[in-house]
Amino acid sequence: MRFVKAHGTGNDFVLLPDLDGRFELSVELVQALCAPHLGLGADGVIRIGPSDRADVFMDYWNADGSVAEMCGNGVRCVAKYVLDRGVVAGDVVGVDTRGGVKGVQARRGSDGKVSTVRVDMGAPVPGAVNQPLDVRLDGVERIVRMTTLSMGNPHAVLVVDDVGDAPVRSLGPVIEAHPAFPDRTNVEFISVPSRDRVHGRIWERGVGETMASGTGSSAMAVAAHLLGLADRAVTVCLPGGELRVDWTDDTLYLDGPAVEVAEGELDDTWLAAAGVA
Repeated sequence: MRFVKAHGTGNDFVLLPDLDGRFELSVELVQALCAPHLGLGADGVIRIGPSDRADVFMDYWNADGSVAEMCGNGVRCVAKYVLDRGVVAGDVVGVDTRGGVKGVQARRGSDGKVSTVRVDMGAPVPGAVNQPLDVRLDGVERIVRMTTLSMGNPHAVLVVDDVGDAPVRSLGPVIEAHPAFPDRTNVEFISVPSRDRVHGRIWERGVGETMASGTGSSAMAVAAHLLGLADRAVTVCLPGGELRVDWTDDTLYLDGPAVEVAEGELDDTWLAAAGVA
């Protein structure tokens, strides 16, 4: 089984090309591939499969083996894979996801390969702004305020003074699994130093803290604007780098890099030992 390791702003994936639709992912395979030390290590696995409504289908699974609707960084990596190899001609590709078909415009570097990608993420669906939520943290009841919205998947965004000190790893999993979110939610922590710049960290549903998130960055930008803190076009600064978000009247565009790290063949003995051969 062939694989490609790729990342978008530090949000990393194992890509499994399956353009003929020959296999299905399983919880066991996804967990084994994403495991640090014992596997390839990744935030998620993407099977690149056929689609009857777009150029390819992005079958995205989180590291814990749960299925996700969308992944903005993953879309960029899929686009790079198919465009660099001529699976799709030109610089435009339609990627089918569980959150709808995403139009992608690629830009190439001096080597002729895709370096950055602009994704039409679709229009956000705002939820509650500054919604109070009762949570229990370290045995203490407290109320936190968040802005909720959907980018094809659910998000809860909290404003903090300094994202470096934000309780991402303690409060993130509590909010992710809160009864208010029956399908769980992604959780973002933001500070807004200027109207064109948002700083953020992400607790990704089914993964944990990640270096970046495309839908998460989009949610950060939307929430910052809904709260009156930022304009509709902003740079989102994350631990893994910067992404550009432009929320127009009709849709939201996300710009960022796509990087391939390595490609190869999964070892049959490893697959058998992992119980997924």
